[in-house]
Amino acid sequence: MPGAVIIGVGPGIGQAVARRFAGEGLPIALIARSEQTLRAVAGAVAPSGVPAVTLKADATDQAELNAALDKAISEHGVPDVAVYNAALIQADAPGELSVRGHMEAWAVNVVGALNAAAHLAPAMAARGSGTFLITGGMPEPKPQYVSLSLGKAGVRTLVTLLDQQYGSSGVHVASVTVAGPVAPGTDFDPDDIAEHYWRLHTQPRHLWAHEALHAGRS
Repeated sequence: MPGAVIIGVGPGIGQAVARRFAGEGLPIALIARSEQTLRAVAGAVAPSGVPAVTLKADATDQAELNAALDKAISEHGVPDVAVYNAALIQADAPGELSVRGHMEAWAVNVVGALNAAAHLAPAMAARGSGTFLITGGMPEPKPQYVSLSLGKAGVRTLVTLLDQQYGSSGVHVASVTVAGPVAPGTDFDPDDIAEHYWRLHTQPRHLWAHEALHAGRS
């Protein structure tokens, strides 16, 4: 049974999204760089009872990421939904970060999502259905977060490009923009944020949105 692939899982949004989709009965594939992180998130998903596979990969290593995605497909089939949640969040003002530093941030924040989509979306399109979601942020750019602001602007453009390429074939591409620091029990509780991912995934095609903004609890 096809399920959900979560790339860049962690203790915050990634884990909450994994639990949300698992709670609906979807098999889960978890991808992260750290074995410790994978074990922790797998443990959080376990009470749902759904099949779950953990896969170690760096989102900026295309061959490694593709191998993990291929393994996920071999386990559960072409996913119904893929979530790209990897991000490099750091404070850097204009001129502070080196060229290499900007390239590394861009690779995590944008190029990894592009590579994941390029690997998964064609098969979703061939099937005629699928959802590809990217965790966004920075609804307004901030000069104290230059690389992150650029990356999240890149995510919005990437969503548009992927929608142009695959949307007509039934692939819903969207981002979830989180406008504040994620922490349990706050206006930016990861469980509240995870609801946006489920709503986007289950939206009827004629109502597809391409960005959901979480600005705090309403």
